[in-house]
This record gives sequence, structure tokens and C-alpha cells, in this order.
Amino acid sequence: MLELRGLVKHYPTVGSEPVRAVDSVSLAVEPGEFVALFGPSGSGKTTLLKMIAGTMRPDRGEVLVGGRSITGLNDRDATAYRLRELGLVPQASHMIAGLSAIENAALKLVATGVDRREAERSVTPWLERLGLVTRAEHRASDLSMGERQRLALAKALSNSPPLVVADEPTGNLDSARARDVLTLLRNYAHDQPAVVIIATHDPEAGALADRVVTLRDGHLAENGAREQPEPMRRP
Repeated sequence: MLELRGLVKHYPTVGSEPVRAVDSVSLAVEPGEFVALFGPSGSGKTTLLKMIAGTMRPDRGEVLVGGRSITGLNDRDATAYRLRELGLVPQASHMIAGLSAIENAALKLVATGVDRREAERSVTPWLERLGLVTRAEHRASDLSMGERQRLALAKALSNSPPLVVADEPTGNLDSARARDVLTLLRNYAHDQPAVVIIATHDPEAGALADRVVTLRDGHLAENGAREQPEPMRRP
């Protein structure tokens, strides 16, 4: 289970009121739920996901995963949390350009001590599901932005984590690929079962998600994204 308790994150500004990116946000998500987080650009969606991922500390409040607070973890424990319990898909996919797609996808497993060849065997089914198996031996630098985005998802899911956090996971995909990715994430949440939460502008996510919430002016509203989200531009 993922539980957010009164999260607050404000950014100071020069000569004006601080930006209230996240302001007293509380949310509970059960395993088996696929949650879509909507909100205008700059509404704090990425900030909220970073706090869930443990890459940013809130000014106040707490993030609990499986009943354990991850808010005050030291660097070593926070790294272990991200490697073993979290599947993280950031907006910008950080790939090692000189490595092949499959080598990049296997990096998370290798970092947890899995033999490289075994790690590559383990990620191959994810590459197949995401339409990347024919690109497995291509260097990451030769992949398109959309392919890198799907590769980041394969890497995130490689060890079947109980929590998946994805920031605009369909932003560089055409409509057909986007629906495939959203369906995969929904099915992953249901089948594991796992908590899956994505920040998105994609209206299709609202139709496929189990629950939709909207972040606006730092505050979270349940079911708010049944209102029309901002249109999303496709490549």
C-alpha cells in the first residue's frame, strides 16, 4: 500500500510568495490500483512523484510504502528502496548511450546482484511486450525518444516491483503505442497486484485508470480528472 500523509513542498521565489507545488496532499492507494494523476503543467505532479520515489524530501508530511516511512531514509536505504521496491519511469529516460537496449534494461537487476546474462533473459519478455525485442541489440543512442521511453518502462518493471511511479509515460508515443503502454500498466497493477501511479496529460489514461485524481494549485481532488484534461500533443 502507498500512503501519503499531509505532504507539503514549497519552492521559494524572489520577491513574491513561495510556489506551493504540493500543499497538504494526502492519498492512499491499495495494491491492484492503477491511478492516473492529472493537472496542468506546473501543478506539482512531478514534485509529488519525486517525493514518492524518495528522490526529493517534503518540507512536511510523510510517504509510507507497505506501512514503512521512506521519507527519512538515509542515502543507502533510499537507493535500496528504489532498486528493490520501486519501478521508476522519469520523464527523461536516463540511458547509457554506449550500451545496447537490453543491457540498459537489465541494469536495475544487475545492480541488485543478478548475473548479467540472467538479467538480460529476465528483461526479454518485457522488451517483447513493449515492442522492442527487435531493437534489443541496438545502442540506446540509436533509439528514438519513444523507444527510449518504452525501454525505461521495461527497466522499471524488470524485477516486478510492488510500486510503479511513471511521469508522463506516454508523452513521446503515438496513440496506438500509448494505449498499449497504459493497458500494460493497468494489467500489471491488477495482476501483481501492485500500486501503479502515473502523472499524465493523456485523456486515454482517464478511461483506463481505476481511479483518477487531479492536482491543482498544490491540492489533490479525487475524481477531478473526469473533467476534460488538457489535450495532449502526439508525435
